[in-house]
Amino acid sequence: MTRYRKATAAAMTISEAQPETKLSADQRDLAAMIRERIEGEVDASTLRRAEYSSDAGNYRITPELVAFPKTAEDLISIADVSRATGTPLHMRGAGTSIAGNAIGRGIVVDTSRYLNRIHEIDPETKTARIDPGVIVAQLQHAAKPYGLRFGPDPSTWTRCTIGGMIGNNACGSHSLAFGRTADNIVDLDVLDGTGRRFTAADDLSVVPGLDEFTLRHLATIRTEFGRFGRQVSGYALEALLPERGHNLAQLLVGSEGTLGVVLGATVKLVDVPSAPVTIALGYESMFAAADDIPALLAHKPGAIEGLDARLVEAVRRSHGAGAVAALPEGGGWLLIEMPGATQEEALDRAHKLVSASAAVSSNIVADPVEARPIWRVREDGVGLASRTQEGEQAWPGFEDAAVPPERLGEYLRKFDELTESHGISGMPYGHFGDGCIHVRLAIPMEKDGAALRRFMLDAGRLVGEFGGSISGEHGDGRARSELLPFMYSDEAIAAFGELKSLFDPNNLLNPEVLVNPAPLDADLRRPQALPTPRIRGGFSWHEDGGDFTRAVHRCVGMGKCRADNRAAGGFMCPSYLATKDETHSTRGRARVLQEMTNGKLVKDGWKSKEVAESLDFCLSCKACANDCPAGVDVAAYKSETLYRKYKGRLRPINHYVLGQLPRWEKIMSPLAPLVNGMFKLGWLRKVMLPLAGVDARRTIPPISRRTFMQDRKRALRAGQAVAVDAPRTQAPRVMVWADSFSNGFAPGIDHDVVKVLEAVGLEVVTPQNSVCCGLTWISTGQLDGARARLSKLMDEFMPMVAAGIPIVGVEPSCTAVLRSDLLELFPDDERAAAIAANTFTLAEVLAGKAPVEVTTDGVLPRLDGLELVVQPHCHQHSVIGFNDDKALLNSLGAELTQLSGCCGLAGNFGLEKGHYEVSVAVAENSLLPALRQASDDAIFLADGFSCRTQAEQLAGREGVHLATLLIERMQPVTEASTERDTTASDSTASDSTASDTTASNTEPSA
Repeated sequence: MTRYRKATAAAMTISEAQPETKLSADQRDLAAMIRERIEGEVDASTLRRAEYSSDAGNYRITPELVAFPKTAEDLISIADVSRATGTPLHMRGAGTSIAGNAIGRGIVVDTSRYLNRIHEIDPETKTARIDPGVIVAQLQHAAKPYGLRFGPDPSTWTRCTIGGMIGNNACGSHSLAFGRTADNIVDLDVLDGTGRRFTAADDLSVVPGLDEFTLRHLATIRTEFGRFGRQVSGYALEALLPERGHNLAQLLVGSEGTLGVVLGATVKLVDVPSAPVTIALGYESMFAAADDIPALLAHKPGAIEGLDARLVEAVRRSHGAGAVAALPEGGGWLLIEMPGATQEEALDRAHKLVSASAAVSSNIVADPVEARPIWRVREDGVGLASRTQEGEQAWPGFEDAAVPPERLGEYLRKFDELTESHGISGMPYGHFGDGCIHVRLAIPMEKDGAALRRFMLDAGRLVGEFGGSISGEHGDGRARSELLPFMYSDEAIAAFGELKSLFDPNNLLNPEVLVNPAPLDADLRRPQALPTPRIRGGFSWHEDGGDFTRAVHRCVGMGKCRADNRAAGGFMCPSYLATKDETHSTRGRARVLQEMTNGKLVKDGWKSKEVAESLDFCLSCKACANDCPAGVDVAAYKSETLYRKYKGRLRPINHYVLGQLPRWEKIMSPLAPLVNGMFKLGWLRKVMLPLAGVDARRTIPPISRRTFMQDRKRALRAGQAVAVDAPRTQAPRVMVWADSFSNGFAPGIDHDVVKVLEAVGLEVVTPQNSVCCGLTWISTGQLDGARARLSKLMDEFMPMVAAGIPIVGVEPSCTAVLRSDLLELFPDDERAAAIAANTFTLAEVLAGKAPVEVTTDGVLPRLDGLELVVQPHCHQHSVIGFNDDKALLNSLGAELTQLSGCCGLAGNFGLEKGHYEVSVAVAENSLLPALRQASDDAIFLADGFSCRTQAEQLAGREGVHLATLLIERMQPVTEASTERDTTASDSTASDSTASDTTASNTEPSA
């Protein structure tokens, strides 16, 4: 077994002895040794090592293996193997550490997957006993029935673990009220680097030599440590002082896994505060807002968050002026929470704070619902801060410095001058009440870390001059440990080394961090990746300079894809929610693709088995494109990857069957009775579907014998429909586009859309020919075929768009193609931009978003008392949004249960062989439980063909389109409407109604 060198500076530049892709005998032995000792899992695969080679910081280091313990005993056994073999041990929670705190060579231990039990909540003592892998949101949910919560609330609280918060001494926006993580720990169950297990509380004698260490360094500790609340950098030596209660637990909090492994913790809980009053203060500038902090702190607010005009402008550009309308006038803002025993008391305190402030404008909001738009500016800005105003990637590294609050304004002015002198930009914001500033900076790192190093050294000196802390809550990690001498004396730095030797004499616990640190520009992830310029036929990646590598490096690892955001309306990431496996997260997939671009671990490029395995369970739901703060779009990455992998090669059978479904639908439509009858035979279906790459447990939706376009052509010949070039009235015209799915499988919906539009005063036209958007070609990476279909579509649609006729899509996923993928496939074609800008959903037209005037008052039916279970299509959520649909249904009086998350079918995904179990598991995230809980009278509303198909096949629940819901209540069911239902939508084998077969097949060849 290869031995790692001991705790010396040389040990901090460990290099791997073998190529990264090969599993050495030592690695196999190491994995076997751990596997035979633990109940949990060990994974040394290239795929897993790729996923865990980075956290949310700038660094990339390949571990030897990743372990997933299930018990504290498992953790002890893993540590035993680490010591026996001399292999470094790195603890990891959710992997959201921004400073490279949770990666390294050797063993990486993920506690979040299994070691996540809440053992006890004691409402009397207001404490909880937990495993280190417990997620903050999990504890908040469990404590809520007792009126309690865990105080610290970092921005990643929906996915970060409390073990990770203990590692970094995380704080959050409410540290003014609740303190840091260190202030909320009762005791820790710890295993140190020598194998000693002890309870860390207020007894220093459990670690031999620690009492003597404290006495020896009393003068240094009292003069250099604990100077202000956010002094988080380095070790918290002030906790050892007798006047601080010899608090060993507080010493270990923030030690970043370098002194011991946390096996469990007892944490404090606090009362859930009554709804506080929100105050928004406007200032001439962010600097003026910071200058006002000392005066405001005297009023003891619960939180003070600061915003710069650059961040607010980014929110305005991204989400519209309405997104920032709740802010008062100004060029810098403070958002403040003011608590109180009653709302009257909170309001009184809020008015006194405003009177004492130097703000030029203010807004006090007592209602928490009305206050949400104010705080949403802060939340939305955090994600947007990862890109500059120019669209450049902004990186962490110096995103977390803090200074004493009374010096914050002066510091921010100097920091602004510093960034300008280095020619870099960012959008500052942060916990101004604590003097803590967050900012990601557009430091060029595509080639090397030279610019990063220059800036970080200058920034470290600046913070040192202000008596500040290099880190205010994220820890030092690999990003900032080298800067500690700017904060501390040589004596203090030497004390850090002594402390490390007491707990971890062999330097196996997270080496290269805090003590003998690695250079801050070593092991950077971005410079290791090679550019992948756009190829002819692929996506344009126009927002990333045409470079796929830049696109996948949008993922900086914040891990929002690992959070359950359904309660907030989030859809990302359905496969991870179903499996809880990093492989199936947006971040995990992006990491593997990043590894593919550097070629060091994943070596076979687009054809790599690691890439195929990583992307296999991606549903192509596109939720990440909207929900990921960094704009990661794995659906597009998957499509591009499949395109490059199979270009000029034979594809899997399901690509030809499901990936070209509209082509086969056209062929099968005239034979609908025969085809539908065949698929009703169970034995035949179970034989045929697997041959086509479809799971045998699925059924194929019945094909309509007569399509909507055939009906329209017949109506035109009979003079019953409006020709494009012959308007009948002065009414505004719109074009209804019957996509391949509604046209061939549910043409009755197309007819309903026409009737609704005509009822609100519009004249409806349809294309002369049936055209396809190529959605299924896109999802399977057949981009040449998709481009051919979209080119034909643009030829068909442009005369109407040029005439000012808006396009109304029926199927949300196809409508989304025209609003997004069309622009990526034809970035320089003016027709694509024109069509994208003039394509709307039915709800958008009824809401007045299209450039036509509609009359809805007195026309649309009331839906009072109607119970609706609504499944927005994931592509609509991502590209278009569902707000107009929701507002419409609410205005008509319906009672909505709106689901969040993908239905699980996601186009062809759920039909494909090998995906059935995951498809069902995704449906169990939201769809199936909601349908089971709904009353028998509830209506399942879903515009998406795949959503309706999933509900019918898994729950036996028929879904309706918005147009059908409206039209069935706008008029009584007449003989004519019955005729529409039985002729336009008939798909039974017994139907003998004659069909119009004159419509030509306009589908171009792939």
